[in-house]
Amino acid sequence: MEGETSWISHCPDYVAPDMVEFDSFSELNDEDNGEASVVPVDLILPDDLLERILAYLPIASIFRAGCVCKRWYEIVKSTRFLWNFSQVLSQKPWYFMFTSSEEPVGYAYDPSLRKWYGVELPCIQTSNWFIASSCGLVCFMDNDSRSELYVCNPITKCYKSLDEPPGLKFSDYSALAISVNKKTCCYSVTIIKSKQVPGNFFQWDLAIHIYDSGKMMWVTPLTEVLTGWRGGDESVICDGVLYFLIYSTGGGGPDNRHGLITYNLSSRSSHGLLIRSFIPVPCSLTCGRLMNLKEKLVMVGGIGKPDRPDIIKGIGIWELNGKEWQEIARMPHKYFQGFGEFDDVFASSGTDDLLYIQSYGAPALLVFDVKQKQWRWSQKCPVTKRFPLQLFTGFCFEPRLEMAP
Repeated sequence: MEGETSWISHCPDYVAPDMVEFDSFSELNDEDNGEASVVPVDLILPDDLLERILAYLPIASIFRAGCVCKRWYEIVKSTRFLWNFSQVLSQKPWYFMFTSSEEPVGYAYDPSLRKWYGVELPCIQTSNWFIASSCGLVCFMDNDSRSELYVCNPITKCYKSLDEPPGLKFSDYSALAISVNKKTCCYSVTIIKSKQVPGNFFQWDLAIHIYDSGKMMWVTPLTEVLTGWRGGDESVICDGVLYFLIYSTGGGGPDNRHGLITYNLSSRSSHGLLIRSFIPVPCSLTCGRLMNLKEKLVMVGGIGKPDRPDIIKGIGIWELNGKEWQEIARMPHKYFQGFGEFDDVFASSGTDDLLYIQSYGAPALLVFDVKQKQWRWSQKCPVTKRFPLQLFTGFCFEPRLEMAP
């Protein structure tokens, strides 16, 4: 299929042995030749100007550029080039789609070139691990003991293992989030653990654990018992505030099954979490997903039918302004139908100005540009569904060269 490319083939660690670097422009001149010589422009340009030009290329093209010659290879690997790359407009976020229900294999979609690449993810062992991303870094946490954590750059393959988080070894529900400070390149990882109080279905112990990469340590600023609500697996950090969804255990109506909790990471208050910060969701919500779009909290969710809230009649997108939700888009019906059999479970993630939505039951991927208010399908993923219960899911991340855990 056109557009499907092996990511390894673009890796700049490979340089052809017959590539030769010319030390100066004069080596290509032939004063005795009366005919005009054709000289590649890149041999005339100084390194700093060539670095700036290459930094504006799509990231896949930068990897290809590193295979052109020794000079270009050294440029794209240099510290100065990485600095120039970080100063230009950010690359559009990619979407990695898992194409196996068990193995952590799949393809990454580049919306700029509308191509899929075979990308091997480091660290992760199965496709059902918890995943969160921010500014080029991706955090993975295992789904069994929830004590194995890694932060990595999926483009450069650099990664770091984090210490085991404190608190309960095994929790009923966990929510993972990461936030990178672009100025300092330090990052924070949060894990919200929720476990049922023994013998009491309506009460749940909830704890927030925070890892600071600068101090390389975990803290647990808050523990609380929720009554009638439990934590889940959906959280995100926006502008220093941790947001996470909670779920009713009290048998409320369909419009009161979910709620949003906010927690200020800078103040780290340890009292009155639920009472002071509870925000209801805008409708009967199914499969709510939270994401950070330019430090604004955006939620994507299925809109349940009034009589059957587990069956969705459409998908909406909301932005939180203060404590009020503003609907910014709703998936057009023709795209909703395009997923085929679409139940209440789907994957959705995004950053910057792009949102990605896909059904767990098929590899079809829908892209929504929030700024342009434009919907469109991605290029077809180079994989076919082999058996009825095969599941697909994925996550969004920024492709960046300069970020390291």
